[in-house]
Amino acid sequence: MGCCGVCGNEAKLSYTVYGSDKPPLVLVHAQGTDSRSFDKVIKPLSRDFSIYAVDCFGHGKSPHEPSLYNIVSIGDALVRLIESAVGEPCALLGHSSGGLIAAYAAGKTDLCELLILEDPPFFSSQAERRKNTFNYIDLSSVCHKYLQDAVEENFVLYYFENQYAWNFFPDNARQKVRPKSIEAAKKFLKRHPERDLKVPFWPKSALAAFVGMGNYDPRFGETFYDDSFHCGIPHEEILTKIDCPTLFMKAKTEWSDDGILFAALSEEDLTRCLGLISDCELARFDCGHGIHVEQPRQFVQVIKRKRATLGHARI
Repeated sequence: MGCCGVCGNEAKLSYTVYGSDKPPLVLVHAQGTDSRSFDKVIKPLSRDFSIYAVDCFGHGKSPHEPSLYNIVSIGDALVRLIESAVGEPCALLGHSSGGLIAAYAAGKTDLCELLILEDPPFFSSQAERRKNTFNYIDLSSVCHKYLQDAVEENFVLYYFENQYAWNFFPDNARQKVRPKSIEAAKKFLKRHPERDLKVPFWPKSALAAFVGMGNYDPRFGETFYDDSFHCGIPHEEILTKIDCPTLFMKAKTEWSDDGILFAALSEEDLTRCLGLISDCELARFDCGHGIHVEQPRQFVQVIKRKRATLGHARI
């Protein structure tokens, strides 16, 4: 395992390398977490790939500079990483917002031979559509309020206290569980300020959202609240520029009773994506948004199977 930054005189992304002398696979995490989000699948993937696990700007060890919190700055830095640090044909995988970034980068470098999109929020996260998504009413809105109110409290604790997930509890249960869980979170963060949040009785899949959140800049979340992340680039434009084989991983699609999309993208959005990417295979997973966290074995199997079907000497 090695760790360093990238590349030339422009903004550099931090990344960690696992393994060597195997075909490269670049991993791009979702917002709010960092490259350690993929820890559960690093070992099985590294049997077939050399892994480059990236921290996006505003996350982990990469620069925390708000002017870089957009798809162009991160995507162009990712292209520089691939062309300078990886330096050979590779597979590129992005989860959630990382999928938007990976798709943008794939359209700008000839070194991406396989693109893997893990439940990316195409179309749903852009323009007015974004306001009817779980991310907007949850992380984006919490970030916005945290910044607007100039809250001095630790952001991880603030997010835990104010996350939308409390609405999934029945009223009576929420009144009992919420204060006890918040108190447990306060105690944990006071004792272990450098560690990822852990709270008794919270499922691992829910706590996965807090991996790396201690090194997350909520100003990144603000760019999804005000729609500045996309730099005005229509998602159609990003998708039509992808010319390498693509694997699209889709998690369950769920809606709230009042029309909020509790998923990265709708079935209609998915159909549009598949129609715009020239060579795209769909893989469905019966789980939530974090496929690599909730179904790691199936996640790895699907990637390896796709790689085998390509028949390339490297990828």
